[in-house]
Amino acid sequence: MPTTAPSPSASGEGGTPTLAFADVTTSDRALRRFLHGLPGVDAVGLEARAASLGTRSIKTTAKAYAIDLAISMIDLTTLEGADTPGKVRALAAKAVHPDPTDRTTPTTAAVCVYPDMVATAKAALAGSGVKVASVATAFPAGRAALPVKLADTADAIAAGADEIDMVIDRGAFLAGRYLEVFEQIAAIKAECGDRARLKVIFETGELSTYDNIRRASWLGMMAGADFIKTSTGKVAVNATPANTLLMLEAVRDFRAQTGVQVGVKPAGGIRNTKEAIKFLVLVNETVGEDWLDNHWFRFGASSLLNDLLMQRQKLATGRYSGPDYVTVD
Repeated sequence: MPTTAPSPSASGEGGTPTLAFADVTTSDRALRRFLHGLPGVDAVGLEARAASLGTRSIKTTAKAYAIDLAISMIDLTTLEGADTPGKVRALAAKAVHPDPTDRTTPTTAAVCVYPDMVATAKAALAGSGVKVASVATAFPAGRAALPVKLADTADAIAAGADEIDMVIDRGAFLAGRYLEVFEQIAAIKAECGDRARLKVIFETGELSTYDNIRRASWLGMMAGADFIKTSTGKVAVNATPANTLLMLEAVRDFRAQTGVQVGVKPAGGIRNTKEAIKFLVLVNETVGEDWLDNHWFRFGASSLLNDLLMQRQKLATGRYSGPDYVTVD
């Protein structure tokens, strides 16, 4: 299901996406023409392919590999108003040693927190290799003026954030103010510079249609996103196999057209090993091994880690541990 866009002035040799698409981002009219010129999504075909790939069976050695890979791809997350420094330090400890009884267990990819908890997480993770991600830019609604979003981003990076998870203004996007959304993403990307990678969250459950998810994917990538991310985890519909497959197709075709590789992060609602492995199959079958690495694919989840650890121990020992084997975050 190709998503090849109408031809922009892209060199096809990598570089800056915002420059490659400069001719279609000069006005709202040009950008709307480009985004609405993307091929329409065959919803039935998309969902059927996602369901078909979800039936693939993964056994023994391959399953053990998939579990470790999934653990290494988790952004262990706490985004609650009741977050405390102690909770963040405990989460950081779990990210570094997910299973204290088995030091062969991989670390998670990152710990994701609100901007005011970045310094705490950074100190707790020092020397571990685990990244600190922060949801800046008026998370989860994204409804704030650009100077506020830039200040939020700058504060998080100054405190030590390695990654910024930015949420778009869905109201502006759904109203068709595509250039406004593009310019905000590009401005946040410029603020990140080479100090932090930028994940752009679409909140796919609020975009209403698969066509809008495709348009948002291209808009985010054109503006310089290092990752495109499904959801905040704060709404009813979050990551699904179908919307993640659609975004994987978009990053595949974007790289084919521009030479620029962009990561994908499904977030929210992925709670067990079976579901995580289905997503890894989607990655392998859609974009291939180049994305089977936590530099290019992440899970936004916390409860998922506990199930992965339980399944990992079951493979190693042949039995499940009791309910107190894993910590409750």
